[in-house]
Amino acid sequence: MSATNPTNPTSQPTRLRRGETFEGEIETLAYGGRGITKPGGYVVFVNGGLPGDTVRAEITKSKKGYAEAIATAIVTPSRDRLADVDIHQDEACPGASWQALSYKQQLAYKEEHVADALTRIGKLGDLSIDPIIGADQQWRYRNKVEYSFGEQDGELVLGFHPRGRWDEVLDIEDCHLSSEATNQARNEVLAWAKTEGLNAYDPRDHRGTLRNLVVREGRRTGQIQTRLVTSRANFPRPPVDLHTIIDGPSGSTSGPTGVLGEETLRERIFDLDIELSHDAFFQTNTEMAEKLYGLAAEYAGLTGREKLFDLFCGVGTIGLSLAGQAGQVWGLEIVPDAIENAKRNAKANNITNARFVAANARTGMRPLIEEAGRPDVVTIDPPRAGLSAKIVRRLIECEARRIVYISCNPTTLAPNAAQLVEAGYRLTRVRPVDMFPQTPHIECVAQFDLIGEVRYVESPTDRKRRERDERRQATKEARSK
Repeated sequence: MSATNPTNPTSQPTRLRRGETFEGEIETLAYGGRGITKPGGYVVFVNGGLPGDTVRAEITKSKKGYAEAIATAIVTPSRDRLADVDIHQDEACPGASWQALSYKQQLAYKEEHVADALTRIGKLGDLSIDPIIGADQQWRYRNKVEYSFGEQDGELVLGFHPRGRWDEVLDIEDCHLSSEATNQARNEVLAWAKTEGLNAYDPRDHRGTLRNLVVREGRRTGQIQTRLVTSRANFPRPPVDLHTIIDGPSGSTSGPTGVLGEETLRERIFDLDIELSHDAFFQTNTEMAEKLYGLAAEYAGLTGREKLFDLFCGVGTIGLSLAGQAGQVWGLEIVPDAIENAKRNAKANNITNARFVAANARTGMRPLIEEAGRPDVVTIDPPRAGLSAKIVRRLIECEARRIVYISCNPTTLAPNAAQLVEAGYRLTRVRPVDMFPQTPHIECVAQFDLIGEVRYVESPTDRKRRERDERRQATKEARSK
């Protein structure tokens, strides 16, 4: 273990190197779920350690200011660690890295991580953070699972990659985060593949056939949709709904897809009948999606007259659920198939005051404003990376009196929130929603209200464009004299 110099307490802690082992007590949890320990003052993020644990760990990545490690043993377990879950928990249920924490503690840490991100990263004070909304179901809640094919001891397996191991697959017969029906579909496809003598794609030498199996479930309709992802090869017709072929070494599951059974997934949320194409985004926890979107509706505070922009609208779920409370809804989404889903969903539910446009949020907002006029309220549900600075500027240009931001990553919400506050908005309310029990992932809804006039923050690119236009105008005026 590293140590500082006892005769010089201000000296820098000794850096631990990759491959070294050490023992340390986990102090708290970082966002993302890793434990934090500080052997000799050197910060180490440990996978597999919970607050109060004394762990033996191995360094996997070493930087000047911190290191990453994986716990290899629990020397002394925390008093708060659930006794029936051991350090090999990921082998029992990959992805459920917090299952050794009581659910009450999970919620407390998630609340803390949202507050910490907004204050530490966003530099925002005087926050009003409402109590977290806990999940209805702590297990068996996922409506989508993506399995990977692999081989163990020469036998075909279908499961998940251990944390940090893209070249290894754990065989999982029953993932406790997904339903019995989803697990049954997985087992049936694996049995078929073994019967046909098919092999797994190996990402190291790019040989083999079977890559992934994606299973989606309509929780309210009972529909199970399966999609097999393979390399290009000849084999008997698989017992799945969809078949995606991937050429080359790509690790993606997106590619040309043929229909063998049900082409779309049907789901019901609130009183809406929803259809989803295979690559369309939908919240992974159907039951909690209703609470998430219900909270967004509460924060939007619609009265029936407002013009609403729904950005990153996907298949239109948020906008359509709010259409009855708004005067007009405009949805914007970059995925054309999702927009077609949204249009059909509006028609199927007899919603006539919603329109949907396929466009990039960065380039599509100005044309949308020209066509529809400025919105009163904007709802936005971006991916984990949050909003780029350019998209934030386009959002500010909308001059909406209220913005409701649904975030799946508080560390990217925080800088976006700071940009909006700088532009003249007040972060009025924030509330976390637990969509993913047993994991460190956390969603939250934030309400921003415009105070006075929008303060535009000019980007370097916009400044150069303005200066160029001013020079051109000056030259034009000089020539006309």
